[in-house]
This record gives sequence, structure tokens and C-alpha cells, in this order.
Amino acid sequence: MLVGITRAVSPTLAQCQLTHLAREPIDVARAEAQHAAYEDALRSLGAEVVRVPPAPELPDAVFVEDIAVVLDEVAVIARPGAPTRRAEVDPVAAMLADFRPLLHLTPPATLDGGDVLALGATVYVGMTTRTNLDAAGQLRTLLKPFGYAVVPVPVSGCLHLKSAVTQIGERRLLMNPEWVRAADFGDAEPLFVDPAEPGGANALWIEGSVVYPAQFPRTAERLAAEGLRVMPVECSELAKAEGGVTCCSLVFRAEAT
Repeated sequence: MLVGITRAVSPTLAQCQLTHLAREPIDVARAEAQHAAYEDALRSLGAEVVRVPPAPELPDAVFVEDIAVVLDEVAVIARPGAPTRRAEVDPVAAMLADFRPLLHLTPPATLDGGDVLALGATVYVGMTTRTNLDAAGQLRTLLKPFGYAVVPVPVSGCLHLKSAVTQIGERRLLMNPEWVRAADFGDAEPLFVDPAEPGGANALWIEGSVVYPAQFPRTAERLAAEGLRVMPVECSELAKAEGGVTCCSLVFRAEAT
């Protein structure tokens, strides 16, 4: 069974943490409608959508990806880099405990799940304002018994590693080469975003299909030309909160518990 864990958009979304974007008005009702359509896209790809209880007082709670790193064998509970986001952790961890054994990062580690890209047995960890080397070191220790290698990679110009690169195949990556270096990802094959769409590297790959922001049509054409089924979703309001399509869910197979 494919599971997609999500969490409702908070009515306080406009008070979200921002690092690289200027604050602008967010239409919360529109964000809620876009998020509902996103959940429908997950369902259409066979996922059972399971919602964490809402947290209306936490502006960034919709971005559940940042709270955990879910692998086949285990889930590692993160320690978000923004202190105000740490109140999001416990309810997400409680839900994940139904599906995976849990491991936890501890201070001084800080890590947002959006800075983690697992590609086979290699776990890439973006070094950003939200994630530090202590987190990479703790992940290396925690995941070594399961056969994973942990590789820190530099990131510049964006919030998270997955703002710059995401998986679109077993060994294929969608990437903005201005924000990360293709050489840092071994033999993975890169597909570069259209230069006019620098924010277009965030895609959610689910078994040959890609849930993808509708605001990047040129890069969507590149994905389609590679034989991928592109499922466009509107996410303009969440994008104002530096959100993308990977950060609004934790998608995994439940059989691997």
C-alpha cells in the first residue's frame, strides 16, 4: 500500500518562515483548495492519504516533509532548523510510528527533511541554513546499520536541497545546476530545468509519474519529452511560503514496516 501523509494548511500560513523570498499576501482559501487538489493527485496515483491532525497555530505545518526522513526500513525524526517549527514534530512522529520504527536526531543537529534526497543506498544531505553537519553526522551513524551512505552536498541560492534537485527516476534527477552541482550526485543522470524557470527543480516522482507545479510549463515539457507522465498541480499560494510539491507530503510504501 502506498501511503501519503499530509497535514492541513494553517490559517496562519502567511506568517510562515521565509529565507529566500520576500513576504507577500497569501490567499489561504486558495491555498487550501490547491492543497486539496494536490491530495487528489496523490490519490489518483494510488496513495492512501492519511492526514496528521491539523495545527492551525503553526504556520508551516502543511510542510510535513521537513519533519522526517522516511526510508524502507526506518523513519528518522528531524529537528527543524527553524526553532518555531519544532512544535510540528510530535504529531507527525506519532503517526509515522504506525508505519516505521523511529529514530531521532538530537541537539546540536538541525535538519529539515527537504534537505534530504535518498537515491538508492545513498542519502544526500544539503548543507543549508536549516541543516548542519552535525545532522549529517548523526544520520550517517543512525543509517549505517541499514547499509546507507550519507553524503553532505553544498547548496546555494535556495531554501532546501529539494528546491534544487529531486528524483525523477531510479538514477535520474531534475536539477537546477546554478544551485547544486551535478557532479556531487555520482552517476545519476541530470535533467536540467529550463533556464527561465529556476524554481522548477522540485518534482514529486511516484512510479513513472511526476506531480509537478503548473507554474513551470517549459520544464514540464522537458519532463514529458523524457517519457514521464506529468501531473500539473496549482501551488502558487504555497510557493509564496517557499513550498513545493515534495514538501507537502511524506510518500512511502507501508509494506516495508
